[in-house]
Parts: sequence; C-alpha cells; structure tokens
Amino acid sequence: MVAETVDRWIVLLFRMPSEPARHRIALWRELRKAGAVPLGQSAWALPDLPVVRAVVDRAEGLVSGAGGELLRLAAVGLTPADAGRLAGLYETARAEEWQEFLADSDRYLAELDREHAQQKYTLAELEEEEQSLDRLRRWYRDLRNRDLLGTTLTTQADDRLKECARRFDDYAAAVYSRLGSTPPIS
Repeated sequence: MVAETVDRWIVLLFRMPSEPARHRIALWRELRKAGAVPLGQSAWALPDLPVVRAVVDRAEGLVSGAGGELLRLAAVGLTPADAGRLAGLYETARAEEWQEFLADSDRYLAELDREHAQQKYTLAELEEEEQSLDRLRRWYRDLRNRDLLGTTLTTQADDRLKECARRFDDYAAAVYSRLGSTPPIS
C-alpha cells in the first residue's frame, strides 16, 4: 500500500505526430523519470503534488515542441475502487523498480563476499567496487526522486544501500590492511 495517499491525480493526455519518434520517446522518458504511470497509449498519471507542476511544464514543452497537443486533467477515482486502482498502479510501478534495485544490491553484497572469500584485496578491485557502489547510490537517488509517495519498499531500499556502504567500507579496510597502508582521507 502507498505510504502517503493522494486524493487527486494529474492525468496527461497527449497527441503527437508519430514521426519523428524521438519526440514521443523523449516525452516517455521524462514521464517515467518523474514517476508517472502509464494509463494507456497516450495517457499518464502523476500524484497531484506541487513538485509535479515542473514535470507537467516540461511535458508540455516536449509535446508542443513536437507539434502535438497536451490535455492536463485533475482526476480522482469515480469510485473508491477506482481510486484504489490508480494508487495501486503507482505502488506497483515503484515496487517493481525498488525490487530491481534490491536485487542488484544483493548481487553487489554477494560480490563483496566473493572478494573477501578469495582474498582479492587489490586497489583495482577496490576501485571497481567503489564504482559499483556509486552506481547504486545514483540509482537510489533517481528512484527516490520519483517515489513521490514513499512506497513500502523505500525504507528497505534505504537500509540495503546503507548495508552496501558499510560492507564496502569493511572491504576497503581489508584492502588497505593487506597493502599495509591507511585509507585516504575523503
């Protein structure tokens, strides 16, 4: 279930020329990046929150730049079941993204375990693991930015990222210990 609930949604309906496809793709990317959920071929919904207004403005710019039309609607579910379905679509979209993040974080932790087991304590390996952790951090920030309602897996993902950082620090300490030096000061 969605941690924060919203009663109103912004529904974007758009019509754009099919060619060139780059305009439609740019709009889809913008909407997905913002956490919008697709309702149909040219219909997307976002929680009606102040932060979403900038997304709507960018979408309008992309649509008008392509010679298309955008219709913005304020929406609520006609019935409680409809309202729940819309919230459920949003929750499902975010949950799928967080599940993928959690799975990748688990792979990262397993990789650190393998490096420890093999005692692969080299600066090159440390740099590779640090780059992987940085990628996880960027991905987390992107997901967190579009999880406008703080869905149920947000806290779990936050804890997992902290675990990844802690375990990386342990691995880094082992590398520097093996090399007989102290870690650089960040």
